[in-house]
Amino acid sequence: MSAGELKRAKRDVRRRVLAARDAVSEEEREVAAAAVAARVLELPEVRGAREVMAFSSFGSELSMDPLIERLTDAGVTVGLPAIVDGDLEVRTYRPGDPTTTTSFGAEEPAGGAPIDPLALDVVITPAVAFDRQGRRIGYGGGFYDRFFRRIRPDAVRIGVAAALQVLDEDLPAGNFDLRVHLIVTPEETIRCAA
Repeated sequence: MSAGELKRAKRDVRRRVLAARDAVSEEEREVAAAAVAARVLELPEVRGAREVMAFSSFGSELSMDPLIERLTDAGVTVGLPAIVDGDLEVRTYRPGDPTTTTSFGAEEPAGGAPIDPLALDVVITPAVAFDRQGRRIGYGGGFYDRFFRRIRPDAVRIGVAAALQVLDEDLPAGNFDLRVHLIVTPEETIRCAA
């Protein structure tokens, strides 16, 4: 598949899944977010984690607030991504800390201490769509694929999503696209051969 064909194939999946996700009610998303948080917290990889990168949800993404609050309450150092000079930087964040709104609607820590990517035990990973092998299609910026190359090989990459975002078909992917190790939905935890 050529680069142009890959880009078009990803755009088609992105459009289809975002339309379906946007149609889900706010109430359904709140229930799903709570279920995902509970499932993630049950994972042994998360129970043993000291430093976790989460993300600030925007649009029709499942809210990560319940997960961030419970991790923080458990004494885990939580970081959120901030885009700095075209790359993700992780900064500490606790619920209630000041944030700034990005051009696409997510919140970034306004302050917070930088976290070395090599210190992260777990990276909670957003996407528009996942497949059951751990491939993901994000929003098209490549930020997470570049970031994954800067974390430890044993750091666990966990995708979180509504069930409708996990497709049975193989997603289009290039050599630069890195997979997640697990995908957590409200209904299931999928262990991938990433």
